[in-house]
Amino acid sequence: MSKGPAQYDEAAKTISAKDGKGHEEKIINISSAEVALKLNGPTGDAAISFKENGLYIINIKNDTILGSKQNYVSPKLQKDIMTQDELKIKIDSLHQLMEAKNISTANHNFFILPNQAIKITDNLEAIIVGPFHQMTTAERVDGKEPEVYRFYSIREIRETVTKLEGFTKVVIPTK
Repeated sequence: MSKGPAQYDEAAKTISAKDGKGHEEKIINISSAEVALKLNGPTGDAAISFKENGLYIINIKNDTILGSKQNYVSPKLQKDIMTQDELKIKIDSLHQLMEAKNISTANHNFFILPNQAIKITDNLEAIIVGPFHQMTTAERVDGKEPEVYRFYSIREIRETVTKLEGFTKVVIPTK
C-alpha cells in the first residue's frame, strides 16, 4: 500500500514510492518462502524480509495503517440509536487501536508502521479492503464465508474518533 504509485523492481528486489496523491494498492506475487526486499519510500529506506508463505501488507506510505478481521457476510444490523456507553466503548476501542494496544495476529488486528511488512494470514484467498474503500458486504463462496480484513489510515481513524466524540457531548436545544 502506498500513497501515489509504487514500482516493484523484481530483479533488484526493490519497491520504490514517492509521496503522491491518493491511496494505491499493488499486488506482488513472490514465489519463494524466504525473500528480502528493499523499500525506498517517502519515510526513507528500509529492508524487510519474509520468512514464510502468506498474505502480507507492505506499508510504503508515510502514514500508519490500522486494521482487523471483519465479518462482511453477516453485517451487524444498524441501530438508529447508540447509547452513550456503547459509544464510549467504541471510542475507547479505536483509541487502543491507534495506540497499538492489544494488537496481535491472534486478535486479528494490525498496526502497520511506514516501511513495515506484516503477515496478515496464511490464506492467500483472503480479501484485503484498503483505506478509503467503502466495502460493506461480501457473499459466501461455495457456502464458505470469505476471510476479510479491513484497513484504515491512522488519519481516517482519528477523524472517526473526533466525529464520535462529538456525539458524546450534551447538546442543549435553543429556543
